[in-house]
Amino acid sequence: MQRTLHIAAASLLVGLVVLGIKFLAWWLTGSVALFSDALESIVNVVTALTALVAVRLAQRPADAALPYGYHKAEYFSAVVVGVMIIVAAILILREAWSGLFDLQLPQAPWQGVLLGGLATLINVAWAGVLLRHGRKVSSPALQADGKHLMTDVVSTIGVLAGLVLVIVTGWAVLDPILAALVALNILWSGWGVVRDSVGGLMDVAVPAERQKTIREVISANATGAIEAHDIRTRQAGPMVFIDFHLVVPGGMSVQAAHEICDSIEAKLREAVAEAQITIHVEPENKAKHAGIVVL
Repeated sequence: MQRTLHIAAASLLVGLVVLGIKFLAWWLTGSVALFSDALESIVNVVTALTALVAVRLAQRPADAALPYGYHKAEYFSAVVVGVMIIVAAILILREAWSGLFDLQLPQAPWQGVLLGGLATLINVAWAGVLLRHGRKVSSPALQADGKHLMTDVVSTIGVLAGLVLVIVTGWAVLDPILAALVALNILWSGWGVVRDSVGGLMDVAVPAERQKTIREVISANATGAIEAHDIRTRQAGPMVFIDFHLVVPGGMSVQAAHEICDSIEAKLREAVAEAQITIHVEPENKAKHAGIVVL
């Protein structure tokens, strides 16, 4: 978890470096499209800062106030990021609209292209780090940051390609049009981040493949029980919550039932690294003859 915190902190530094490079590119060229690209990098910095705060908060242990832990802080962070992305898109659209009424060819365009290319290479490399580690530790904040950086990469490549076209053709109108296209791409990205984060806040179930694994583990390690039913799962950052009812023979002792539960929990924690498991033991007359049949 300490590595996750270090990556979140490094992301803020990378965002500031890229922001500086992109604003230098805009300052040299005066391009509306490059200015819109630089505005998006401001969102990158805010995204990285929000992710850092969320990751740090999510690592706090559960307490009396929040007995299930602080894991959902990362989903709130991702929602904030999505909203910021949408705000950036609106600002860029405004700049593009203004640029249509004040058409100018960019100054020192090739310097702008080179600086934009450098910023893109940095973002590609760092987005890969964020996405890989974010998936590995199930961090919504780092994954949202990585996805946004990849959106930034796509936007910047489009802007740079368009800027080259402006240089070759001399069509100044392409500059604000490119800025508007960047804004629309950012808007779509923001919607995707908000949608995914709201799913986490609404206690969405774990993916189907992981649900299948959980069911198989319960079935294979509940020897002595009759069935397991009413299985529910939810994901909160890296933590997976699993609860279900375990039906055992009516004459089974509490000790024996408890040992079965311990066996299931141990195997589930091997299959699902961070899991909080709740098992409700019931006598056989509560069997629903549905759910998981014990192997």
